[in-house]
Formats: sequence, C-alpha cells, structure tokens
Amino acid sequence: MSETLDLFALGHSAVVLRTPSWLGPEIYEEIALAFEPGDYKITPGDRWTVVALKTGQTVYSGIGPVEIARVKA
Repeated sequence: MSETLDLFALGHSAVVLRTPSWLGPEIYEEIALAFEPGDYKITPGDRWTVVALKTGQTVYSGIGPVEIARVKA
C-alpha cells in the first residue's frame, strides 16, 4: 500500500493561546490548541477563561488578557 503526502499540510499554521508571562510585559506563554480560533470563547474578568465550544472544556482560567492566534507551524 502506498503512502500519501498531504501537500496542503506543508503550509499549515497552528493555533495557540497566548497568555501573560511572569517574565514581564510583552512576553507571552503559548499553549497549542486543537481547534480553529472561532471554536473558542474567551471570557474576560478577574480570571479570564477560555472554553472550547466543541467540547465544553475549559482550556484556560487565569490572568489576562489572553488572545488566540494563528502562527506558522
């Protein structure tokens, strides 16, 4: 059986959640996410939360602000 190569995956970009870092301003931690940016709900507050809409799972609860970004894989 032959293997197939997904040529479109070569230009694939990843989706990450950027959260504040204790290292200082303008420095962020990045957490890889499984779904597209529109598949998450961000709720600001004393503790910011990010919930995956497809599963209902809370993927982040902590200090903000946070953002979901697409980055080159």
